[in-house]
Amino acid sequence: MAETTGPDPLVIRSLEFLGGTAERGGWRPQSDLPEIAFAGRSNVGKSSLLNSLVGRRKLARVSKTPGRTREINFFRVNNSFVLVDLPGYGYAKISKERKADWKPLMESYFKLTPQLRGIVLLLDIRRDPSEDDRAMLDFLSEVEIPTIVAVTKSDKLTKSAVGAKATELARKLALSDDQVIPFSSRTGEGRAELAEAMMSLVNAPPVAEGG
Repeated sequence: MAETTGPDPLVIRSLEFLGGTAERGGWRPQSDLPEIAFAGRSNVGKSSLLNSLVGRRKLARVSKTPGRTREINFFRVNNSFVLVDLPGYGYAKISKERKADWKPLMESYFKLTPQLRGIVLLLDIRRDPSEDDRAMLDFLSEVEIPTIVAVTKSDKLTKSAVGAKATELARKLALSDDQVIPFSSRTGEGRAELAEAMMSLVNAPPVAEGG
């Protein structure tokens, strides 16, 4: 959770939307580029984080209705890696049928994407991890996908409270402190740290070949 200084670890030179899929085993980009996926509850602020991370106002639509993103969306960044926006989970008003579709869609993506380098899982710093959050972390651990946890909306707490809450979350979830990064899309806190951690995953060997 140390602050990052120096050059911007993620300078956006090009950004291209490649398409999306809502079907298990459906379309996906024909690309061997490394992929970094972003996941989280439907109201955790994922769209705002993605927009802040890449310096674009409309990369991911910021909706007042959580759960609107129901596809896996792919964006090619700097012709060097693919950023993957996964559908939000855990929103109460999503139908049972749509919730039932979510799990196989996610499992298919995680297990059938050899170029996946890691996951950024978003948690709201003001909330305790939900059963869905814990299930996601358990699944990522089971399939051995490197995971960074970005705790969003850090501007809602005092600086001292942010540090204490991040440490508490790391302890509760059995994560190392450097896996947990406080983030605010409003103030930009944590943007450099998250970008640096993400680029470390981009440049790492494929999960299947690591170790």
